[in-house]
Amino acid sequence: MSGTARSLVASSAIVFALLLGACSATYQKFDSPKHLRELYVDRLGPVGETLEVPYDLDLELKTQVLERLNPARSERQRTNDIIDFVFGWLDLEYALTPTRNANETFYAREGNCLSFVNLFVGIAREQRLNPVYVEVNDLQKWNYRDGVVVSQGHIVAGIYLDGQLTTYDFLPYRSKSYRNLNPIDDLAASAHFYNNLAAEALLEDDVSRALDLVAVAVALAPDFTKALNNKGVALMRVGRVGEALELYQRALARDPMDVALLSNTVRAYQLQGNEDKAREYLALLEQTNHTSPYFFVYRGDRALARGDTDEALNYLRRALKRDSEIPEVHLGLARVYIATGEVDKARHHVQRALRLDATHTGARRLARMLSTDFQVQEASQP
Repeated sequence: MSGTARSLVASSAIVFALLLGACSATYQKFDSPKHLRELYVDRLGPVGETLEVPYDLDLELKTQVLERLNPARSERQRTNDIIDFVFGWLDLEYALTPTRNANETFYAREGNCLSFVNLFVGIAREQRLNPVYVEVNDLQKWNYRDGVVVSQGHIVAGIYLDGQLTTYDFLPYRSKSYRNLNPIDDLAASAHFYNNLAAEALLEDDVSRALDLVAVAVALAPDFTKALNNKGVALMRVGRVGEALELYQRALARDPMDVALLSNTVRAYQLQGNEDKAREYLALLEQTNHTSPYFFVYRGDRALARGDTDEALNYLRRALKRDSEIPEVHLGLARVYIATGEVDKARHHVQRALRLDATHTGARRLARMLSTDFQVQEASQP
């Protein structure tokens, strides 16, 4: 090779090295939380800048991840390492409420399903993986109280390994044979997060906070029927029944056989004194696929409100056969047994409810009632 040729090769190598160095120096990992905040602002304006990114990690948690996990391993190894980190070193424990963001879950060492997913997604993205939130459509999470149904979705973590979606759940006492899985984007996942917080506020009777939170959920995902349902519940709680009905009609146009929406529509018309419309939607409710235990809890409480304890007990027993691990089923049975004067049976089901969720306000309220003297007729009201 001539001197000139060698000089050109050397020069080219230097230029390539400089370019490579420049590219390496300017490379930055995609800032997913920043991008999501920009989407928040697009939907909500300046107030979007104040919203939480549920999976965002603070510096302390990022440091722990860097110290304990190796980003150079394969995708499957890194995923397994995250599971070991969460359930091994962190020893995360299940707690039904409250729903927490990733940092809160890490420091509390406990959380529910969505809390776990927030933590998993945040850590996985820090490890340069591409996790997704996955909605489970064949498992509904509802709470029934005071004649209305509050809706929450069930979310699991997902990651594509070898071209196939693998999911990771944190829901004890249930088989995980889900069939209807739907990966959702971060905006929809944030709507689930705020809807969960709104549902918890409703169950704590903090209606003002619930209205604020569910407004965010609806703004982030305008067609999210669970959030529309819960906004309607909050509106009914403050006497804005007509507005609630408008929301329910909008949501039912999207999902006409949704048990929660139909149940709450019936209740809204009853509050308006429109019994004809209430019966019309009750007939639609009866036509739904009766696989949900919450349907039977609802029908049982309606029967109990009429004083028909035999029919109420029949509905609640059917709910129990479908799912014995839902606190609301046991509380429904407890209300029936209080009405029939069978206090020992009522106490048994309240205790079952508290074992499933020690924080459940309805179960705690009934437990206090059963520990003192009470009027059976008053206590039997759902």
